[in-house]
Amino acid sequence: MIVRWLVDDYGLGRGHAMAIVHVITKGPSIDPKHVGSGGAHSDASDTLWLDGVATKPQ
Repeated sequence: MIVRWLVDDYGLGRGHAMAIVHVITKGPSIDPKHVGSGGAHSDASDTLWLDGVATKPQ
């Protein structure tokens, strides 16, 4: 329900909306299965970056 609200009212993509809900409900840590997996949801770290790509460490 929250995801749909963020998508409908704020124009977010479903993935970004889901990430926001995850941070609010579970904090910024993500499941280690997504770290370095090379899949669609792969990430280089186990923490969702909340400050934007411009401040993300390289």
